[in-house]
Amino acid sequence: MSREKTVYTCTECGGTSAKWLGKCPHCQAWNTLQESLAEPAGGGKNRLSQPSYAGYAGQAAAVTPLSAIEATEVARTPSGLEELDRVLGGGVVEGGVVLIGGDPGIGKSTLLLQALDALQRSGLETLYVTGEESGAQVALRSRRLGLDNSQVKVMAEIQLEKILATIEARQPAVAVIDSIQTVYSDQLSSAPGSVAQVRECSAHLTRLAKSTGIAIVLIGHVTKEGALAGPRVLEHMVDTVLYFEGDTHSSHRLVRAIKNRFGAVNEIGVFAMTERGLKGVSNPSAIFLSQHSQPVPGSCVLVTLEGTRPMLVEIQALVDGGGPSPRRLSVGLERDRLAMLLAVLHRHAGVACMDQDVFVNAVGGVRISEPAADLAVLLAISSSLRGRALPKGFLAFGEVGLAGEIRPAPRGQERLREAAKLGFSVAVIPKANAPKKPIEGLTVHAVERVEDAMGLLRSGLD
Repeated sequence: MSREKTVYTCTECGGTSAKWLGKCPHCQAWNTLQESLAEPAGGGKNRLSQPSYAGYAGQAAAVTPLSAIEATEVARTPSGLEELDRVLGGGVVEGGVVLIGGDPGIGKSTLLLQALDALQRSGLETLYVTGEESGAQVALRSRRLGLDNSQVKVMAEIQLEKILATIEARQPAVAVIDSIQTVYSDQLSSAPGSVAQVRECSAHLTRLAKSTGIAIVLIGHVTKEGALAGPRVLEHMVDTVLYFEGDTHSSHRLVRAIKNRFGAVNEIGVFAMTERGLKGVSNPSAIFLSQHSQPVPGSCVLVTLEGTRPMLVEIQALVDGGGPSPRRLSVGLERDRLAMLLAVLHRHAGVACMDQDVFVNAVGGVRISEPAADLAVLLAISSSLRGRALPKGFLAFGEVGLAGEIRPAPRGQERLREAAKLGFSVAVIPKANAPKKPIEGLTVHAVERVEDAMGLLRSGLD
């Protein structure tokens, strides 16, 4: 019996190679070639394109100038979960395709089952296609979540052609595929989850959504590195990419929009995992602020922006004797940026930490990528080094440059208003962000340079 021919397919670009190579010859990515069965020579006759366009010159499609196309706002349907709607940009878009990924057991299926139940109770037809569980397991989960008498239609199937036929026949408003890695097409011989199967099945489901106006949500697996499994083209195909983040040992979860053709990117929704499923958190700042009875050294509150939402996060720093090889460790912040900020602090403010261990942490497991956290990090480090706590109700934000200047942060007024609403009374901010009108209950100190901020700290912010 002859051995079946295999090829090596790149998970990033989908290119193929006859043998395994460390680097993909097409996109130059390392360690992305995976072995799969080669498709038959005549197996490409289906699918999304004609084999030849030579005889179609007289059938070219009409083109229209942009000014002649009527542009209307996309209609959105609220999912019934306010935090999920925030991440989606206001609700589910007709004909939109959403890809949501996250670690196993983090709550992807739970969240979408709750959303489908809420949509069904509002009068919309919904369909939940499960390829990883039986219908009885899905029903058992719905009982645990308290979704009594739910009329969500469930289909346990992994064959693409049957799924497409069922969706076209039933015409639901929203269909969930759990998960895209379990679906396979009969027209391909490779196993479910392979690059070819994921790419082909996603393309057919996307075409179905666009042609019928049915919103389709795909649940995707993630790799050990945390990226979505399968070819990168999967993320390019869909309209929205959401990542489910959070520690499985914690009760809080974050849903973050990485790509959204119908809304803002980097928007987040905050959920708490309870016995009755995921519940939206209306005031997420309370999660990321530690509850100290008295101010403690090394703690500074930052107002950060996640999408369009201002959130208060506590930055904690610990500076301790480190000996000849001091450590620099940051959790939730960029480590290289921490090293740069320590150099700026030494050069422009005269605060030396070269022989000290410096540990910086963003409380609550949140990850901060914006440079507006720089000033809060420097103030927390200085507070820990001096052993003096910052005043009660104190906050700071602002980007720090290598020349020691403090640059403005975007949407500074919204940050200040959010802080004042939560009872904060003292703020150190960039001079360019200084409000034109006083904010009630908030004393604002606008500074231009790092040494000015350190001088305020030493003077006790009088």
